[in-house]
Amino acid sequence: MKAETRENDGSRVDMRSSVAAMPRVLVIDDDADLTEMLVEYLGPEGFSVDVTHSGEEGLARALTTAYELVILDVMLPEMNGFEVLRRLRSQSKCPVIMLTARGQEVDRIVGLEIGSDDYLAKPFSARELVARMNAVLRRTSPLLASESDLLAVGDLVLDSRARTVRRNGRLVELTSAEFDVLKILLAAAGQVVSRGELFEKVLQREQSPFDRSIDNHVSGLRKKLGAKIGDVERIKSVRNAGYAYAVVSRAAKRT
Repeated sequence: MKAETRENDGSRVDMRSSVAAMPRVLVIDDDADLTEMLVEYLGPEGFSVDVTHSGEEGLARALTTAYELVILDVMLPEMNGFEVLRRLRSQSKCPVIMLTARGQEVDRIVGLEIGSDDYLAKPFSARELVARMNAVLRRTSPLLASESDLLAVGDLVLDSRARTVRRNGRLVELTSAEFDVLKILLAAAGQVVSRGELFEKVLQREQSPFDRSIDNHVSGLRKKLGAKIGDVERIKSVRNAGYAYAVVSRAAKRT
């Protein structure tokens, strides 16, 4: 396809620069009607959208093309969305929003545990999907990660600019949501951070009674970082309040 150009005050303007600035999104879903609707809706919202109806093809494209975001359906033929996500996460940190069947809480939990950044239950409104997409992109954009200070608490060092976490000097691979949850907890180490605050700052939406997203991200952190520092619980659940990251002395860590 030839690059689109237009006349502007007598000069020819190459439209490729504006297209390149649009976040590139890959939709992996075997519902042709849904994907057609998303292409039509997301384009005017500022997204460049590619579509595939196969899990295998979607995985290959996600690993070989620089996408800012992947929208991945759980129910795919041959290779389901969970397997696509598992294989993708072994090689890529590209943000992923999973589409699940309404009422299938287990699908949402499994997706978050494997490494999805957010989920949306079908049927959904296109406006809500765009809101979720923008929220994920805001927190994963390297342009927004401009803080240069390191957060060092106990055996962890979190680098906001590089968006890396090291435990005892070893790199720990986290999803973007897990990273943001951990950053907030470390910054308030020793203090309780409410679930509502984590919902607003990390997922950029209000907490709802049956949404366990934050709890699953915390569970992922416990598994990847270790549930305890010495004999002390690393991330403590405070009933009806939220979570608190432990502040542990060097002596306690050695025991």
